[in-house]
Amino acid sequence: MYEKVNPSHPDKVADRIAGALVDYAYTQEENPRIAVEVLIGHGVCNVIAETSAHIPSNFVEKTVHRIAGDSILSNYVEVPQDPHLSDNQRDGFHCGDNGIFKGVPVTDEQFALSEIARDLYEEYGCDGKYILDGSRLIICQSNAKADEIRIDYPHATINPIGDWTGGTDVDTGATNRKLGSDMADSVTGGGLHGKDLSKADVSVNIYAWLVAQRTGKPVELSCAIGDDTVGGIPYAEIVEISRNFIRDIGGFERFAEWGLV
Repeated sequence: MYEKVNPSHPDKVADRIAGALVDYAYTQEENPRIAVEVLIGHGVCNVIAETSAHIPSNFVEKTVHRIAGDSILSNYVEVPQDPHLSDNQRDGFHCGDNGIFKGVPVTDEQFALSEIARDLYEEYGCDGKYILDGSRLIICQSNAKADEIRIDYPHATINPIGDWTGGTDVDTGATNRKLGSDMADSVTGGGLHGKDLSKADVSVNIYAWLVAQRTGKPVELSCAIGDDTVGGIPYAEIVEISRNFIRDIGGFERFAEWGLV
């Protein structure tokens, strides 16, 4: 059983905005220290960033409008990162937080639902969520007629309470609230989005997931803030593996669209 949401779900809109600001920070510094939280809904987007790289408020506003729509009012607060956390990274990469991580291979069912979600998003481009439980497929797709979708998915349960509009005028969104969609059976004590690569929540999660896909076996890891190795691997190496992963998919905003699955 697996649930997937698409990039226009309000929670994913929040993740994408946070990811876009992290992308910007990486244009200003080679290794910025940044953590972004976004809460959006009903015409307002609140953004808080703890960051070493200044992000102009007009860039934040343009990003919110580009991703969420021109009618959204943005409120941006920027503060420096805590000096103790900053000092932890002063002489190289060390784990930026305590954490537990479990990477799990993606199942055929999870892969299938992810493909369905992507196909429907390519067709409709708006808020949607989907569940696959064995042979039962549930499709909740906004701004779409159930009869249209039923042509391609004749046995699915489609928009069970009727057609709907979706988006941030229907529901609120917050960063890292859809980790089940992003990670499937993988487990984390933190969040994937809105953070730089020094954060274990980003790099160790990506690393554990990649190892699980390569080996076909679950992998469990843990770390304490300041650790130089995780699972016997230098943390700096884990960061570079994750940097290459993010670069290959097109950046943190693109990563936020679908997560790891």
